[in-house]
Amino acid sequence: MLAVRGEAGIGKSALLAYAHSTASGFQVLHASGSEFESELPFAALHQLCRPLCAPSLSYLGELPAQHREALQVAFGLVSGPPDLYRVGLATLELLTFAAREQPLLCVVDDAQWLDAASAKALTFVARRVTADPVAMAVAVRLPAPASELDELPGLAVERLSDADARALLVAQSQMTLDEQVRDRIVAEARGNPLALLHLPRADGFAVPDTSSVPTRIERTFQARLANLPTDARLLLTIASADPTGDPGLLWPAAHRLGIDLQATSAAITTTELVEFSTRIRFCHPLARSAVYLAADADQRRTAHRVLADVTDPAVDPDRRIWHRARACAGPDEAVAAELERSASRAQARGGVVAAAAFIERAAELSVDATKRVERTLAAAQAKFDAGAADDRGRLSRVRRERGPGRAPARGGGSAPRPDRVRTTA
Repeated sequence: MLAVRGEAGIGKSALLAYAHSTASGFQVLHASGSEFESELPFAALHQLCRPLCAPSLSYLGELPAQHREALQVAFGLVSGPPDLYRVGLATLELLTFAAREQPLLCVVDDAQWLDAASAKALTFVARRVTADPVAMAVAVRLPAPASELDELPGLAVERLSDADARALLVAQSQMTLDEQVRDRIVAEARGNPLALLHLPRADGFAVPDTSSVPTRIERTFQARLANLPTDARLLLTIASADPTGDPGLLWPAAHRLGIDLQATSAAITTTELVEFSTRIRFCHPLARSAVYLAADADQRRTAHRVLADVTDPAVDPDRRIWHRARACAGPDEAVAAELERSASRAQARGGVVAAAAFIERAAELSVDATKRVERTLAAAQAKFDAGAADDRGRLSRVRRERGPGRAPARGGGSAPRPDRVRTTA
């Protein structure tokens, strides 16, 4: 197990890609943390293990019944409270069963955005993989909040020296750069390889940018979108809104919007932002966020709407309603009520943060003022339970909104817990 740590653009993803390309004879499993799914329990673990749980494989069926059920509960396939210890054991067994046929490499990018439950399960596995042919490599962007991953052995990726930065710039740049321009780029990139590779795409004589390196890199990615046709930008927005990278979702979503896939894919290829293959892969995590942020609100809502339409409600109801909620332009009580049901399922799986996120969005979409206040209080309580004490001010504001003459939702002045908020049909 190795945790590769460093700032955005420092080369962590490149090192993981190199590990993949040189892992001859290994079966490689991929997962990537996502800001959009960091509150959904076991989302990253499901992404990593999904290929091993496919109907065509028998690995899941080889697990003892209680461990098979633990994973099914964690992935939301059956109801019940998750047992983190059993989920960790079941994951370990699943990986070792698969590794008996072929050595296994598990690659996890953007681990700073892993949901807490997945981080715990993967750390549990990493500590116990010994003689089995299972290797794990994760990339963590710094600075990152404290997590279980901090205890794992790691490799700190440092910035390049000026000499190495100039050598990389000369080797990779497609433009002939004036020496003064090259020196300015080296100075602005501050030894960050991704900045060196992408900042030269801008005008060499532009006014120096004082923003952070990740922000400037995102801007260079966004600049590549400028000349794309509308449908191509919309297809990229849909891809950026789906962290799973599943073509089985992207292509049907594009079809629903009447997007010409052949024409748009050809146009997108010229930007070098994303690769369309058995998985949809952006060239860098910052490229995904740059594309999503570059889209206007209507485009993002459209992307989430079609992704909700093509997501199977029986297999992944929580992801589906999350997309539906993001597609709403205004209050929608039906969606709010369904978010409450997802919050209850998340609570049952131990996903307190996810429950808070679902109920918080339900509050935003509430038509009735009383329900909006009750749901906001429930979300704040869930965040308190998860240790998010920074919501104290918002909870106080909600109480003031209720007014001094109104009783609190629960005795003792506390907010109702998510699993005690009544769900409306």
